[in-house]
Amino acid sequence: MKVLLHSRCRMSAILQLSLLVCGCAHYRPNPLPIAPDLQSTPQLTVPARQYWLPGLPPHPISSQGLDGATVLMLAVFNNPDLRAARLQAGVASAQLLEAGLLPDPQFDAGFATSALNYGGALGLSEDIRTLLTRGAAKAAADAAQRQVNLDILWQEWQVAERARELFILIRADAKVQSVLESTKSLFDDRYRRDRSAMLRGDETSVAVAADLNALADADTSLRQLQTEVNLNRHELNALLGLQPNVQLHLTGPVEMPELSEREFAAAVALLPERRADLLALKAGYESQEENLRRAILAQFPSLSAGVDLERDPVEGVNAIGPQVTLTLPIFNRNRGQIAIQRATREVLRQTYQAQLDAAESQADQVWKATQILSAQLKDLHAQLPLLEKAAAAAERSFQQNNLNAGLYVSTQSDFLEKQAEAIRLSASLDSARSALRTLLGLSFNAP
Repeated sequence: MKVLLHSRCRMSAILQLSLLVCGCAHYRPNPLPIAPDLQSTPQLTVPARQYWLPGLPPHPISSQGLDGATVLMLAVFNNPDLRAARLQAGVASAQLLEAGLLPDPQFDAGFATSALNYGGALGLSEDIRTLLTRGAAKAAADAAQRQVNLDILWQEWQVAERARELFILIRADAKVQSVLESTKSLFDDRYRRDRSAMLRGDETSVAVAADLNALADADTSLRQLQTEVNLNRHELNALLGLQPNVQLHLTGPVEMPELSEREFAAAVALLPERRADLLALKAGYESQEENLRRAILAQFPSLSAGVDLERDPVEGVNAIGPQVTLTLPIFNRNRGQIAIQRATREVLRQTYQAQLDAAESQADQVWKATQILSAQLKDLHAQLPLLEKAAAAAERSFQQNNLNAGLYVSTQSDFLEKQAEAIRLSASLDSARSALRTLLGLSFNAP
């Protein structure tokens, strides 16, 4: 009975010690949402100091409308996908915490009895090899955390770029819609005039049919634009974390600054130091370097050391002494892991090279596209004043009954068509310049 009481007391003490040493985490259920949490009005949902984009300082939201900088800020702060992506930073921080923790010591206990005495053994040991590889593991986790943060930054950059592009498109669509409505009104008026003339016998049905086709084409163009506006506005609302039915009033200029050839060449040369996605790949490569170093360190014999306290159950004699466990590096020597880590490092190196090559090629393509669009817009702007003068002259002649309706409508429609083309071309140029700045990793403010 005495031996049994001693054993129960010892096991109870061991259990209490384990519970005291270990801080137990508690499980709490976290159910999924059952309804959207989109906003009804544009406002910041997180402290502005937590997130940033180069050249995009937070500023108050005006009640008069949203300018380009405000749209970018709201997109970066409130986008639902970005809010989910930022939680990955918490996962990376937890992994860094785990890599920096010391390994827990191992405690062994045994109990034995004989007819004369009770006995047993107690042992405490620590994994030495884990301590040797701890530095490499922590460095790898630190680089991995930087990679996650840079990946999030690049996602923010992409969302901001798309928001700016939608801002440009929506502002341009509003101008184009006004021009197309004028064009439709022009053709509608001509159709009504010619139809009335046909009923009087002064116009042929062929001319009226041509007028009707022109009116139908103008109406089709207007309906297509309305569909495009609807898609763009819904996409912008989604980027800003707003409810689909929110009507945004966008204000302010949309022109993007032009990059000179020298500025472009300088930006391309600094791509590896500026683009967040390239910096993220670089951090991932550094993390893999540390993983390889960790695998090389782990090829040395696995070693654990500790101390044992034993009591012989027959003779009742206590003994204490060190304990060492050594794995002999004969067959494995961690060669498989070393080969895997080396191959992975080579894959990451080639991935970085491919991304760097693609970045420079894409930037060059878009920069040349801006040059082409700029030249086309310059030529178009040179034509517009002449067409405007011709349209004004045709208007005066038509009002004085010195010009037939067909030539008048043709002159006016040509001018309106070129107006719409200039608006679209200008928006394409601004979008291309905006995309170019993102591809080059330039700040979001004007230089």
